Amino acid sequence: MADQSKTRVLFVEDDDVIREATQLALERDGFDVTAMPDGLSGLEAFRAERPDIALLDVMVPGLDGVSLCRRIRDESTVPVIMLSARADSIDVVLGLEAGADDYVTKPFDGAVLVARIRAVLRRFGHAGGPNGGTAGGEEPVQAGSGVLSFGDLEIDTEGMEVTKGGEPVALTPTEMRLLLEFSHAPGTVLSRDKLLERVWDYGWGGDTRVVDVHVQRLRTKIGQDRIETVRGFGYKLKG
Repeated sequence: MADQSKTRVLFVEDDDVIREATQLALERDGFDVTAMPDGLSGLEAFRAERPDIALLDVMVPGLDGVSLCRRIRDESTVPVIMLSARADSIDVVLGLEAGADDYVTKPFDGAVLVARIRAVLRRFGHAGGPNGGTAGGEEPVQAGSGVLSFGDLEIDTEGMEVTKGGEPVALTPTEMRLLLEFSHAPGTVLSRDKLLERVWDYGWGGDTRVVDVHVQRLRTKIGQDRIETVRGFGYKLKG
């Protein structure tokens, strides 16, 4: 039986050596890890275990990591980190477009992976280590009080709900955090590096494709013209 006091990690990786070594490393850092060798068993484990975070290798048999991410995202807003063998792979973008919150390039250092996991968990309201897990992984960080309105777009910063034209808009916690950053400074250009720092909790340089894909996903939900690209500088929310 899983230890409910620990953060629960689902890890899907078909390479036996990588899977076993990474599982041991994460368990040494206090995580409760369920490791699966393929996408179909990974999906079954996700539904049975309801982990706090999922680590999905892109190239796994049965159901590839991108497809698995889509299936998970259809059912939950649990944070997902994709693992890709190449930083320039199209699979990175496909994984982000499928709903992943971040990605890590293989081969990876165990300490770097743990740092990225904890950064994602902090954004989702988890402590990210021993005694730091809470079930579900679906609560975004609370923001200030009140309802912010931008035309037909309304953001309830207490209830963490968004409506467009009176209809609810389903956002992942990462998308909500991104929208809140924009909404707290409408008309102000926010650089990709600044968004990486504030939304993804990167204290170091990161891949700005993560920002670009999430902005595009957000646009499809709240309106393509709501967030403006300021070429060479970043993005801003139209007031």
